[in-house]
Amino acid sequence: MRFEIVTIFPGFFSSFFENGILRRALAEGLVEVGIHDLRTYTHDRHRTVDDRPFGGGEGMVLKAEPLAEALAALGVEAKNDEKPRQHDVEVILLSAQGRRFTQAVAREIAKLERVVLICGRYEGVDERINQLYCDMELSIGDYVLSGGELAAAVVIDAAMRLIPGVLGNEASGEFESFGVADAEIASDADGVPRSQHGAGGLLDYPHYTRPAEFGGLKAPEVLLNGDHLQIRRWRREQQLRKTFENRPDLLEDAVLSKEDRKVLGAIKAERAT
Repeated sequence: MRFEIVTIFPGFFSSFFENGILRRALAEGLVEVGIHDLRTYTHDRHRTVDDRPFGGGEGMVLKAEPLAEALAALGVEAKNDEKPRQHDVEVILLSAQGRRFTQAVAREIAKLERVVLICGRYEGVDERINQLYCDMELSIGDYVLSGGELAAAVVIDAAMRLIPGVLGNEASGEFESFGVADAEIASDADGVPRSQHGAGGLLDYPHYTRPAEFGGLKAPEVLLNGDHLQIRRWRREQQLRKTFENRPDLLEDAVLSKEDRKVLGAIKAERAT
């Protein structure tokens, strides 16, 4: 998979790609990244990429011409209803007005072969770029950033770790927060969901490691007794509890078994007393 980033601050990404999982993924050729300075595609001595908005108002807007030239240099053609693009590429505009970025969207992106990320700046990007070239407009949250560079880093990190081979242990990505099962969660006879089917849209359970006691607090005894069935039950209950406490909205679309609903009912009753 290849990410192309169009930005006016190419240096922003230098340290981001030199650390952690992404660095290894790049070294092993599982992911490729191209960083493209938008100012390269300007033709005045000041390398101007922005201008005042029509109709007045505060701030500046990224001009259409440099962005169109940058996309053309990447082999991206304007959208045409009569003829599909010749190249297998998805163009994503990062802006505060976009569709909310979620784990489900990250999974969509991870399946693509090539993605172009346009980093908005100032008051945004000339809307005609969005209309003519972009397949998706994304926002990473209900807040405003100074630019799309941080958002691009978030999108790349979330998507690339879902690419096969990037994580050392493929199961690591299956039970994380917001993990979505590909099908209804199957359960064993004991009613505990089978781990290979993912988190079912819930938050992750809490984790503990050595030492067994720290700061006067002990790790839960259930994690130390070696009973894997009890551990699975405890972890599932903790997923439900943490999701109910921190993100109850996720429960509306979560994939829950009958046992999950029973446990969730007990948690709600416990909170009501």
